[in-house]
Amino acid sequence: MYRVWNFLTQYSLLLIIGALAALAWANTNPESYHHFVEFVLIDDFFIGHLHDDGHGHVTRTLTLHYLINDVLMALFFAIAAKEVWEAIILENGSLRGKKAATPLIATAGGVLGPVAVYLGLAAFLGSDTYDAVSKGWAIPTATDIAFSYLVGRLVFGAGHPAVRFLLLLAIADDAVGLLILAIFYPSGDLAPVWLLLSFGAAIAVFVLANWLPRHLDRGNQARPNSTWVRKKLSFWPYAIAAALSWYGFQESGIHPALGLLPIVPTIPHADRAFGFFSDAETHLHDLLNDIEHALKYPVEIILLFFGLLNAGVEFKSISEPTWLVLAGLLIGKPVGVMLMGWIAAKPMRLGLPEGMRIIDLFVIGCVAAIGFTVALFVASVAFDAGPVQDAAKMGALFSFFAAAISIVAGKLTRVQKVN
Repeated sequence: MYRVWNFLTQYSLLLIIGALAALAWANTNPESYHHFVEFVLIDDFFIGHLHDDGHGHVTRTLTLHYLINDVLMALFFAIAAKEVWEAIILENGSLRGKKAATPLIATAGGVLGPVAVYLGLAAFLGSDTYDAVSKGWAIPTATDIAFSYLVGRLVFGAGHPAVRFLLLLAIADDAVGLLILAIFYPSGDLAPVWLLLSFGAAIAVFVLANWLPRHLDRGNQARPNSTWVRKKLSFWPYAIAAALSWYGFQESGIHPALGLLPIVPTIPHADRAFGFFSDAETHLHDLLNDIEHALKYPVEIILLFFGLLNAGVEFKSISEPTWLVLAGLLIGKPVGVMLMGWIAAKPMRLGLPEGMRIIDLFVIGCVAAIGFTVALFVASVAFDAGPVQDAAKMGALFSFFAAAISIVAGKLTRVQKVN
């Protein structure tokens, strides 16, 4: 439990502090808050927001918001991608084999359910509302892994199989979220040829810093080439490749916060996965885990500023998008997870983990409705700054009410806690 709480305080507490400070600031002095968010760091730069100077000359301006959301949040998404990558490819990875089948199918329900509720209610409210909010359909598909895990333990107890099921669902949900961001939310006009730079950098660093030293060392247990690369070059080849990949994503029009994703699979990693939050992970010293540990404190600070720069919404902005996001999360998530989980467990005969009931799927869906971090991020890219974006962000913030709903649902469905 110490490691779990330690993780939550490291990656979530500062985020909450930043979000609360933003809410207080935006509702007491909105003008100074928005000036802070859009503070210009460097004008006419090679990275930043695109804008036309009015004379046909397109330039980029690096603002504080861009620095946090588009540049530094790439480190946060790289850590998420690392967990997803290891869960898929490593021995004992949580998303490998038949044991992951039911959670993965339930994840599909946890994505499709919120989308159906969000867009269905938007259409019911009329074409004007639908046209204004339809781009935000992906906001309620998000699940905040850390907060959901904590609430899941409170509802089910640390030893309940539903907690592991929830964790698998949340990791898979993050993987889907990354794909949705890449495909459906470009940051500008698409220029896919720039992705050649990103994937070229990934291939080059894998061949030169990973595959080639191991190939030269084949048959030699001393592994002199691999050892030299690890000790002398360390993470620097991957840092250079990451910078090139990020730039390629920016220029391609795909959201640059995802720019490090092609590099993550190229980094030398452990031979097997011990699982998210496992104590054993702290004793792994492959380069990928070392990089993750080194990023711990920087990512804490980044999430503090992410909360500060994105959660500053005036309460008067609460409107239809707020309720649509909440309905997608609080209704679509539980119903979708339970329905698709039931289909996987019963008609498809994939079953549930021993000790789990069908009704537990509904409670898991309630817990997974805590969107927060990723929901806030998607809201910031789905809509331009303004009333609709602010209202959608408020829905993401209000998703914390899912924690209370989950506890009540657990009581009503008579969940037997397993500690």
